Amino acid sequence: MAKVIKVDYDRLTEHVFNIHKEATLQRLDVYIHKRLPEYSRSLVQKLIREGLVSVNGRESKPGYAISLGDRIVVKVPRLIRPQVVPRELPLEIVHEDDHLIVINKPPDLVVHPAAGHWDDTLVNALLHHCGVLPETDDVYKPGLVHRIDKDTSGVIIAAKTVRAHAEMTRQFQERAVDKEYLAIVEGELPFDEDVIEKDIERHPKVFERMAVVKNGTGKASLSFYRVRERFRGYTFVLVAPRTGRTHQIRVHLGSIGHPCVADATYGRGKAVYLKDVAGEGVSDARVPDPDQPVLARQALHAFSISFVHPGLGEPVRYEAPLAADMSLMVELLRTYRSGTA
Repeated sequence: MAKVIKVDYDRLTEHVFNIHKEATLQRLDVYIHKRLPEYSRSLVQKLIREGLVSVNGRESKPGYAISLGDRIVVKVPRLIRPQVVPRELPLEIVHEDDHLIVINKPPDLVVHPAAGHWDDTLVNALLHHCGVLPETDDVYKPGLVHRIDKDTSGVIIAAKTVRAHAEMTRQFQERAVDKEYLAIVEGELPFDEDVIEKDIERHPKVFERMAVVKNGTGKASLSFYRVRERFRGYTFVLVAPRTGRTHQIRVHLGSIGHPCVADATYGRGKAVYLKDVAGEGVSDARVPDPDQPVLARQALHAFSISFVHPGLGEPVRYEAPLAADMSLMVELLRTYRSGTA
């Protein structure tokens, strides 16, 4: 049964948006929904019709075409959303103690509840396994101190106590946590190792994306990479982000012309089939159904995380074995694409 989200019109929060970029010129309801995605477009339209949205001091209509210089004021109600419910879901536990739990997250698993995913996320599974997790600033992120994208696999940690959460949050804020990712990228990287240092900010035209910028308005972003294996047309690489920007690795790799394989946002986004690696007409027992993709999500895996353990006070490092789809892709590349062109 679908969960009903109630609306509390007695408590309103005001948001102000000043339009100064041409990229934001679109319908009023579409723009507000993109900026406040927790509110459905139908709810946004309802708020506009009820006079809770003004443009330049006047009430407007959902289909109003935004213009440069517009000042949009949105009064939105507090959403009374469902409680986070424990749910038994499979977890690959890398490490667990009284202070924290380390998980190897599979691809396609959302980290925390949000619209469309109220009870099938990593947080739901963690609550079922742990019983209780410390509260955070966001009621839907208990215990979490960081996250990875839904389609990125790999290591993620959650704190099991308030003290551990506070200490891990401090380490992340002070950039004292080291992370390493494994990626399969399109093409052959020109250097065996290099640093990508490019500022990142939100994409000027697509709000859900990030982009490299040169105008000084972005956030400083630094990634180090080292090639692990080279193949014809592909490279298997380890990437260590020195900063923690949204989509940083995917944006940086795409910016140098070598996006993650099958990245729908920053690359060609095409799923990889056996024929793409081995050629037409080749059969392989490791791929029973050649019509099913070998890899259908961005080839990015959070491989390791290192920090000072909040309970032991000692440096620790945890690794997550490579996800099955990426592991198979690497095996096929070794068989059919060994060596460079």
